[in-house]
Amino acid sequence: MSDALAGVNSMVSGLTDSINNAISALQAQKEQEAAAAANVQEFQKQVNKSSSNLQGQATDMGILAKNVTRLNVVSNLAANDKVDFYKFRVTSKGEATLGQVGDDGLRVQLMTRLGSVIADSNPDSGKDYEAFQKLQTGELTLDRGEYSLRVTREKGQSEKETMNYALQLQMGGYTQDYDTVAKQPDKSSSPYQMSTAQQTMLSGLNDAITSLSSISYGQTGTEKLLGSFNLFV
Repeated sequence: MSDALAGVNSMVSGLTDSINNAISALQAQKEQEAAAAANVQEFQKQVNKSSSNLQGQATDMGILAKNVTRLNVVSNLAANDKVDFYKFRVTSKGEATLGQVGDDGLRVQLMTRLGSVIADSNPDSGKDYEAFQKLQTGELTLDRGEYSLRVTREKGQSEKETMNYALQLQMGGYTQDYDTVAKQPDKSSSPYQMSTAQQTMLSGLNDAITSLSSISYGQTGTEKLLGSFNLFV
């Protein structure tokens, strides 16, 4: 009887130790997460989405760096707004995680820079849907490069209804949290309007073309290169 009781006591003691160890590990994890959260830098920008429905005019979310950045975007598909595009750049190969909240009936696709679909939230998209499920659980590997997120309505959803959503991307942990609040397009601006830097570059190019008359034809390669310095004077 005493041996049986000793065995029970030993089992109870072992179970208690296991529970205490699990609680200690959980507390340590929470303390680490709290410490990490306290050191996170937060950034926010507000932008107007392009009125274009082309991937090339995607709104920039930022740079996705493994264990460094987390990218968030908050926006909506307004009435009669067919699609939103967001672009981001991955700095190194790793497993990405996509978080999504918002109204039901939204379709999210992850695409390459050239427009090929990698992952699709539509259950009827076969392997692309399987890839999307991996993306949600942090098991989809992305190579270094540029990517886009495409947000649309599922088939059958009314285009007259505004649909709100928020998307989040990360690779592992993060120390910098970037929020992009994407507002509706500015109707007074063209989606193809040049930036200040582009306008300056075009102006310089025009000046260079105007100066081409300073280079006479029939020169040797060396003479032509030396003469081209006049373009930058």
